[in-house]
This record gives sequence, structure tokens and C-alpha cells, in this order.
Amino acid sequence: MTFGRDEHVWIPESDLEGMSVDTLAVRAGQIRTGQLEHSDAIFPTSSFVYGSAAQAAARFGGEEPGNIYSRFTNPTVQAFEARIAAMEGGERGVATASGMAAILSTCMSLLKSGDHVICSRGVFGTTNVLFQKYMARFGVETSFVSLTELDEWKAEIRPATRMLFLETPSNPLCEVADLAALSAIARENDALLVVDNCFCTPVLQRPLEQGADIVIHSATKYLDGQGRCVGGVVVGPARYLDEIYGFIRSAGPTMSPFNAWVFQKGLETLPIRMRAHCDNALELALWLEQQDCVEKVYYAGLQSHPQHELAKKQQDGFGGVLSFLVRGGREQAWKFIDATRMISITANLGDVKTTITHPATTTHGRLSPEDKARAGITENLIRLSVGIESIKDLKTDLDRGFQALKD
Repeated sequence: MTFGRDEHVWIPESDLEGMSVDTLAVRAGQIRTGQLEHSDAIFPTSSFVYGSAAQAAARFGGEEPGNIYSRFTNPTVQAFEARIAAMEGGERGVATASGMAAILSTCMSLLKSGDHVICSRGVFGTTNVLFQKYMARFGVETSFVSLTELDEWKAEIRPATRMLFLETPSNPLCEVADLAALSAIARENDALLVVDNCFCTPVLQRPLEQGADIVIHSATKYLDGQGRCVGGVVVGPARYLDEIYGFIRSAGPTMSPFNAWVFQKGLETLPIRMRAHCDNALELALWLEQQDCVEKVYYAGLQSHPQHELAKKQQDGFGGVLSFLVRGGREQAWKFIDATRMISITANLGDVKTTITHPATTTHGRLSPEDKARAGITENLIRLSVGIESIKDLKTDLDRGFQALKD
């Protein structure tokens, strides 16, 4: 929709055509009311009123566009959806109550009993549980493969394969998928390529431009950036997103107007935050590689990373998450974590505050020992979500962990 500056509706998207992600993060999807406010408005209302019974009937019947009920139509939520869709280069976005709700809504909308999914092993632990336990109850079978071994993806293809699902970079080992190659496999077999872009955000990676069909975010992470709200969003072509929107309307895993407003404000600073995260994470990764108590560092920005060149080609930065192995087992990993004083011990990531966690007993704790082993989740693995604090202060705090191990 396009309207003049003096009208209290959507800002013309045509005015933003061809502009960069940095500009879209600030300007896309904005609504102004009759008050002509400069900041984004928030509409914390459950329902909307109509001028007549006939108009209400037309709205409910789909004959007239407009808001009906905030479970599926709310201006603040729509503004957030439009902004992230513009940043990802997608036709439409649909917001959900959480990142997991975004994955569930995508699966329930686009899969049916008898369908087959191929999923990378290096996904968030709860994503693994969703496919293995709950989608299986509805007759959807899932095969798990190595994110980086294309032959494994090809070997699992069957006539019933409907979806290829992955995160790149992976959580927590920072493996990088070849999106162009996986896109080709999906298209050759009439399957959808669904990419969780949570770690990179559209600032660093735009999977739709590399052949993905659908992009998913946990907005809880970097899109918010300050650990305030929980939410998710799906972006892609209207032919798929219309189905997902229909599921949201009926099933109700809806994003609240307040959370949408917080995420919308978070997007405004996303480009500068992501660059700060990347700078700190790379310097920490290089520093960690030099520590005697560290066996290995997982970060795509390191030249030692097996997909370093692919990440350079596919991404505009290496992200803010890294992980590393300390010498020993769980006892040593916990001792290291407990010795830090400034860094937050929490499993959330994507925050301006640096966080530290033990994946084997937190984010991936629900996996079986066998699944942990296959995914590379060992007892001496520690994950850092690197924030934007002083790099000197971060090193000082992490050095407390190293001193504890030496003592």
C-alpha cells in the first residue's frame, strides 16, 4: 500500500526500494496514526470496532481489508512482520509467540502425515525434540544428518521428503551449511529448504537470496537483543506464509502487540549491534585459541574452522556465538563457568550482555546420550554468546575461569 505523508497509515514501501538492510531496519514497515508520531506506535488492544454491522461482516468475510482481532490482525505486529520481511527480502512475514512456535507453525502448515523431513543434527535441542517426539505423533518422520556432509542429505532423500530443515551457523558448534548446494538438492526433489537464521540475522546472512524457501527466527535472540521478550517470526513467499498465517489465526500461537513493538525497536539497532558482536567474538576466539586449558575453539571466523571460506562467501560476518572445549570433563567445564563474575550464566543468547552456558546440561540436556554424541555435544563444551561489553573486561572475566582450572 502507498499513501501520502499526511495520511495516518503505512509509510510507502516504494520509497524504500533498493535501500540497504541498515536503512530497512530503521524505516521499513512503519505505521503513523493521526497523531503523526515519529516513533513506532503500539496498539495494545484485543479487538477492533466497525462503523456498521455490514462493515463487520465484510471484514470477517474477507471482502474488506482491516483489523479484526489481535490473535491474527494487529497493526503493531503487522509493522514488525513487514520490517523483518523487508530486511530478509521476503514477500511476507508472520510473527509467532516464540521461536519454537515459528517452527511448529511452519511444520503444521506445510507438512502432513506421511511426509518426511531431513534435519541437521546441529539444531537447537528443543527443535530436535519437536521433530523426534511431537511431529512423529502426527505421522511426520524425520531423519537427522550432518549439516556439512552433502552426501548424507542426498542419501536420505525419498519420494515423501517434503522439507530440509537446518540452522546455519549451527548451535553450538558453529558449523556452516552450504545453502546454495542444499537449495539445489531441495529443488531437485520438490522439497522446501527451511533455514533458521537466528545466529546471523538478515544483517549477516539472507538465506532467501541463496535459494532457501523459508527463513525462521527466534526473535527472542538478536532481533530483540536485550533479553526482554519472547517471540518468533517466519519469512518467505506469500504462497507459503498465507498457509502459516491461517494456522496462526486458527491455533493462536500469536505474538503480543507489546512484544512486537519491543522487537520492532530492537531491529533499529540490529545492524550496529551485530557488527559489535562480531568484532568481540572474533577477538575472543583468537584469544581462546592461545589458552593452554583450551582444546579447541569453534567459530567460523577462525582460519582453523573447516567452513571458514564458505562462511566468508555466504555471510557478511561470523556472528556473536562461539564455543570451546576445556581440558577435562563436566567438572572442569562447570568450574570454569562458576569462576566468572561478570558474564551471565544463562542459556539465552543474542543479548548485548555476554552469556555463558554448558550445552550438555542446558540447551541440549533433553537429548539422549547417543544424540549428544552424534551432535558433538560433549561434557567439556562451553558456549559463549559474546555481548558488546569491553573486550578487555570480557577477557579479564574469562581469565578467572582459566585461573580456576589451573588452581
